[in-house]
Amino acid sequence: MASPAVFPLSCVVQQYAWGKTGSSSEVARLLASSDPSVQISEDQPYAELWMGAHPRGDAKILGSQKTLGQWIAENQDCLGSKVKAAFHGKLPFLFKVLSVETALSIQAHPDKELAEKLHLQAPQHYPDANHKPEMAIALTSFQGLCGFRPLEEIVAFLQMCAGNHMEDVLGELLLQLHQEYPGDIGCFAIYFLNVLTLKPGEAMFLEANVPHAYLKGDCVECMACSDNTVRAGLTPKFIDVPTLCEMLSYSPSPSQDRLFHPARSQEDPCLSIYNPPVPDFTVMKMEVPGSAAEYKVTALDSASILLVVQGTVTASTPTAPAAIPLRRGGVLFIGASESVLLRLTVPEDLLLFRACCLL
Repeated sequence: MASPAVFPLSCVVQQYAWGKTGSSSEVARLLASSDPSVQISEDQPYAELWMGAHPRGDAKILGSQKTLGQWIAENQDCLGSKVKAAFHGKLPFLFKVLSVETALSIQAHPDKELAEKLHLQAPQHYPDANHKPEMAIALTSFQGLCGFRPLEEIVAFLQMCAGNHMEDVLGELLLQLHQEYPGDIGCFAIYFLNVLTLKPGEAMFLEANVPHAYLKGDCVECMACSDNTVRAGLTPKFIDVPTLCEMLSYSPSPSQDRLFHPARSQEDPCLSIYNPPVPDFTVMKMEVPGSAAEYKVTALDSASILLVVQGTVTASTPTAPAAIPLRRGGVLFIGASESVLLRLTVPEDLLLFRACCLL
């Protein structure tokens, strides 16, 4: 008998120091909601929830000792024929929730050509040969840096600096970063890079060679499976200035141009699609009114991972009709060509995010 291709996951939490602590973290709240047996430590950071098959955070299949990566290796067709061929039998994306309390490093990611070169030259700093495009979709008010400001804004800031008026503009943010990273010259990047504050549902896409940093807030993130990061500041980690200066995209743009807008589905009024110009991943957002009795998650020619951010449902499929209960924080793996029927068990609005690969 074929293994069921739809099942819930138990996902890995990363407790990096920059994460929000205790129940102030959306990562922790999602974790506690999905599993009432979990005890949240209020003095510990809960930075990232990893939903995928990354070797450093491979999700486990609930009710099994097997990890998602192991299961995919044994059931290659679950990826979909195009994804299986294009990504050599691997799930090409890592899906995450991030809860950011203090700024992550100012950084950029190499394209594939540079990633291969860096991996050969310095594998201790660049551990794989893949690119690392990323997308962040805000769950709460989410602040970040993305791309160089228009030149006239940079010139205006430099003129203000010459007149000793820097504290009059972005002063609160500068002081916050200086408190988090005393003496780090990266604090002044806020005057050269666009500062974006995303509202829930707004997104930014971080393609290769674009300088960026996450500053504060909660978001859903999807990225290609890679650990290649070239850092510039706001970090105690390895900083590679020569590589960074050579690789960066210096094209200036206003902050509103850095927003990535989803497309609304013509067939499904509940569905918004964030489809970036890379083959590795697409993210779908589904907002279902609480008055609906059920919602169908359509089949794709791709494996996908579904996250429940709000709502309580049961999930069933034509091939495995036994209902799977899912509440806020629940994560479901959906194999290629599988549709899922969600029945709302509580009359409250449903918010879902689904990561997949649309080739």
